[in-house]
Amino acid sequence: MKIFLSLFLIFGLINISQAQIPEDAIRYSWFPHNGSARNMATGGVMGSLGGDITAAFVNPAGIGFFKTGEFVITPYYLSQTNKANYRENSTSADQPVFNIGPTGIIIGSPNRNKPKNSSAFSIAFNQTANFKNTIRYRASNNYSSFSEQFAEEFAKSGYSINDVLTTNSPLPYTSAPALYTYLIDTVSINGIVQVKAAPEYLLDSGLSVMQDMEKITGGGMYEIAFAFAGNINDKLYLGGTFGIPLVDFKSKTTFTESDLSGDTSNRFSSFTYTDEYRSQGAGANLKLGVIYRPKDYFRIGFAVHTPSFMSLTDTRTTLIATQLENPVKNYSTDSRIFTNNQEGESRYLQYTPWKLLLGASYVFREVEDVKKQRGFISADIEYIQHRGSRFSSNNEEPTGDEKNYYKALNNVVKDIYKGTFNFRVGGELKFNVIMARLGFAYYGNPYKEEALKANQLLLSGGLGYRNKGFFVDLSYVHNTKRSIDVPYRLEDRANSFAELKQKTGQVVATVGVKF
Repeated sequence: MKIFLSLFLIFGLINISQAQIPEDAIRYSWFPHNGSARNMATGGVMGSLGGDITAAFVNPAGIGFFKTGEFVITPYYLSQTNKANYRENSTSADQPVFNIGPTGIIIGSPNRNKPKNSSAFSIAFNQTANFKNTIRYRASNNYSSFSEQFAEEFAKSGYSINDVLTTNSPLPYTSAPALYTYLIDTVSINGIVQVKAAPEYLLDSGLSVMQDMEKITGGGMYEIAFAFAGNINDKLYLGGTFGIPLVDFKSKTTFTESDLSGDTSNRFSSFTYTDEYRSQGAGANLKLGVIYRPKDYFRIGFAVHTPSFMSLTDTRTTLIATQLENPVKNYSTDSRIFTNNQEGESRYLQYTPWKLLLGASYVFREVEDVKKQRGFISADIEYIQHRGSRFSSNNEEPTGDEKNYYKALNNVVKDIYKGTFNFRVGGELKFNVIMARLGFAYYGNPYKEEALKANQLLLSGGLGYRNKGFFVDLSYVHNTKRSIDVPYRLEDRANSFAELKQKTGQVVATVGVKF
């Protein structure tokens, strides 16, 4: 399957601190919409509805419905439980999260000469994606070893051991520490020199290794949005947002493999590989939108989001500790001895995919006095071309190896991912100063391969209170997410992957005041 295409053939082309993997391509594009409590309760619909600070991040034309000022703050609490199935063995982990949703100010200005015309401006901040999570899975494996990826990488690289074990190693985070700790080594078999990983001696004799993977991630993707919109005759609304995405992603992956046999003469006892990684940066994007009301009670909207152009800096340190048998020897090292005793760093550019959004809304009793409105029902359909994510060098004059590396990486992304449609629908009923809301959202599978199942299903509901320029909204969102995690990739065989099921409960509160 294409998801298992090994990247080690291009890893050896260039000495960088983090050779991006395919999952990096959708980290900043495949996540559920995050909005105000009112917006989240109605499934995240904002393609045609407007009148909410969330519009600055979805369809900025919706800001044009404001003719007065408004200040909004949105804190939320999220609790998530992960269940992983890896080689028929299930494990679970929990993770609570506190953070902030759309928060900011909107200033609406009616046209004194033309009361049905107006304009509005907003400045808002939002956490668009939350990366705080814990994934854990454990199972015995008699088929392959995590260490084999290092053996394959070194064997295909064309480098000698002396080339790799230097203070300026071309493979400082993988093969170099694996060679240094004798997790992999060269051996002569029938007069042919091969690269072999220590756990392979167990696998070759029909035994199994116990594999234990823990990945702890943190940080988030945030956005500062400057939105402007104009209203023409209360019929046509045009808007644009200049967005500044801010990225802070960090992870610590610990993979342990150990001998289950109890035999102390089969050369291998255990190893632990630790990878600490962080990616930070900022970028820019544009969102353009339009909302049209052919009838007072009906609205249709369209928005386009350009790719986020992001300049990112990655830092990385890895460590390997190996315990061998017959004779018993312990080795350990970290990648800094292969990078001049410095934490590895690389700089590159990443472009997220284009996004298109179409929405429609029906407002019950749509009249000029919004206090007399009785509710609405709204739906959005969104298209994201995940295979359109791209990486490139951030150097002014990239080398030929760099160009080849990123070209190969982008081809892998195109082979693995596809475009998806996301659907959101929701509604609200108003009872004087109290509102009741329900919503639904579905985010489709970004993977091409049918065997790789991934989707997100959100069910939501909430209540709101509005009176004399003050409002409070409270919502609950239940998200059931299905995805995969590939612990390592090998070229010569199909690889194992963990099937992940995550259940998330999110409590969102929005407090605001009109002025």
